[in-house]
Amino acid sequence: MTDKFSKIGFVLAMAGSAVGLGNAWKFPTMVGNNGGSAFIVIYLLLTFFVAFVAFLAELSIGKLGETDPVHSFEKLAPKYKKQWSLAGFFMIGGILIASFYLLVIGWILKYVMLSFYKLPTTTQEAGKAFNSLISNEFFNSFLCFSVVFLMVFFVVSKGIKSGIEKLNFWMMPSLFILLIIMLAYSLSISDGFIKAASFLFVPDFSKITPDIILQALGLAFFSLSMGVCTVPTYAASLPDGTNLVKSTLSIIAINILVGIMMGLVVFTFVFEYGGDTTQGGPGLIFVSLATLFAKLGIIGNILSFMFFISLLFAGITSAVSMIEPFTFYLINKLKISRKRALLYIACFVYILGFMCILSFYEPTSFKVFGNPFFDILDYLTSNIIMPIGAIVFSFFVGFVVKKDGLYILFSSFMNKTFFEIWYFLLRFVTPVAILLIMIYQIYK
Repeated sequence: MTDKFSKIGFVLAMAGSAVGLGNAWKFPTMVGNNGGSAFIVIYLLLTFFVAFVAFLAELSIGKLGETDPVHSFEKLAPKYKKQWSLAGFFMIGGILIASFYLLVIGWILKYVMLSFYKLPTTTQEAGKAFNSLISNEFFNSFLCFSVVFLMVFFVVSKGIKSGIEKLNFWMMPSLFILLIIMLAYSLSISDGFIKAASFLFVPDFSKITPDIILQALGLAFFSLSMGVCTVPTYAASLPDGTNLVKSTLSIIAINILVGIMMGLVVFTFVFEYGGDTTQGGPGLIFVSLATLFAKLGIIGNILSFMFFISLLFAGITSAVSMIEPFTFYLINKLKISRKRALLYIACFVYILGFMCILSFYEPTSFKVFGNPFFDILDYLTSNIIMPIGAIVFSFFVGFVVKKDGLYILFSSFMNKTFFEIWYFLLRFVTPVAILLIMIYQIYK
């Protein structure tokens, strides 16, 4: 493969994949409501003993295979090559995620534009505005989805170096700059900031329960985009000599730092203006926070624009990473151009995205087995495809790929003892931990 990331380009691209919309509403809410820094300690431990281990395993598939996921599994399997190549098709999960994720990013685009006008001043008004957007304003939802769709597919059409790396080279630093500016403003709201910092960082180990530990485990795993072949695909484009361990630690650090910065910004305003700290998900962002920005007049409009544009950046970099694996596979399998491969994928994603829009639109409310189509895709990818994919990948590297080849790959970045610990955790701890996540997600 001639089109490769630079070393910093890989870290930024992989961090862009990991840093998604969950950093704005899931991570800070889970931290604040589940023990503050006590939750963060549990999260960090699980990140390094489970997610870090699994992430390195997926990196090794891409780096040793140096091709698309399907052919990498086929290349690395000593026997049953055709059967193992099927594991690469977990990348379809990324396509399914992109189809509804682009719709959510479209909502964010709408709020970027709304920041130039009159923001809702009450939670009731904000709630009605958001519900109207997703349920009644079909044209607006469709238009915003289509714009984001075109942006994402345009970036992927430019390839690894000129598209994905360049996008993350500009968007990830821009995301940090925007967060730093908003964090600086938050510091000026002393009471709110102090309460936000206390909410996020003061430990309360009494809140840590087995249920909370499983939530932290799920967050540690899913926040790194594992189980849908994004990591192996990006790793296939790594330049030789890249320190895999150091790069992984950098990616994890960026992901955690963005989550904490988002949390400080969001909850400073929530505490200062009497928002609901227990409200998570889109409601926290599109209802509570939009209302709080409105209380600040023109400064609120500026902060609202900066906040939602930072979410837009985070969402787009994640969406791009979901499209690339299947694109890479079609290019290799069918021997076609990148643009033709993307045309096939785009048709599929656009149809699924349109069905997701209809699942909210009141006159139609497109449902499958009584559930909105959007929710079906979310459940299928989060609870089934991603965890099973991660278990299969961990098993493959731990029990099928030759151990000597793995040690040669990692020996420049870790000593023999560290490698043996990583290998043991990969074989006997990580798959069990991911299975627990899956069971918890299904039966919670």
